[in-house]
Amino acid sequence: MIAAPEGGEAVAFMLRLINVHKRYGAGEQSIPVLRDVSFSIGAGEFCAIVGPSGSGKSTLMNIIGLLDRPSAGEVMLDGARVDFTAPDAAAQVRNRTLGFVFQSFHLLPRLTAWENVALPLLYRGVARAPRKAPALAKLEQVGLADRADHRPSQLSGGQRQRVALARALIGGPKMILADEPTGSLDSVTAGEVMGLLRDLNARLGVTVVMVTHDRDLAACCDRRIEVLDGRIVRDTAVAA
Repeated sequence: MIAAPEGGEAVAFMLRLINVHKRYGAGEQSIPVLRDVSFSIGAGEFCAIVGPSGSGKSTLMNIIGLLDRPSAGEVMLDGARVDFTAPDAAAQVRNRTLGFVFQSFHLLPRLTAWENVALPLLYRGVARAPRKAPALAKLEQVGLADRADHRPSQLSGGQRQRVALARALIGGPKMILADEPTGSLDSVTAGEVMGLLRDLNARLGVTVVMVTHDRDLAACCDRRIEVLDGRIVRDTAVAA
């Protein structure tokens, strides 16, 4: 699914987009959503992608997450070129390289916290018993060891998002994609979740790319990429 870059040289970036375009539809009726998007994100970086509704940032996140394919251009992930023509291989790379956190948590209501965290291991074919210990370890890492046997309905919004973070981490991803991760939370809980993301980024060195409409949260990131009408209009390193 991924071919090594020509020359095999070591790279310092985790993600690179090169002249990426995305259109929906065909012919004269096609609608451009992304227009000539190019940028790189370094390994271990914490980057926010911001923009108003309809700007193209969600489409951009789907392409970064290998959930959608560009109409033109190239995507490089962890120093290798992505081949979007092999969907099964794309799913394997997604499961092993990327972790996802969503605004609506996407937890299965009938499963306990640890069972939800362990889902990526289930998809890798790991048996139930060996899944539990790493799931419990990730829950402890996000401060929820005492909620391992609780179901989502028994958890607060902030706790559910922590479960989602633990699930994103369990596969040992090199990059976490967080799509409006605090959008369903009150301001205090949102700050706590953001602090946890920052801590995980610092301690584990995992790259974090976060889509958000909240500029205050974006200002807490190392870098802010602003999208408008499908184009990158500003790329700013945020002052410490």
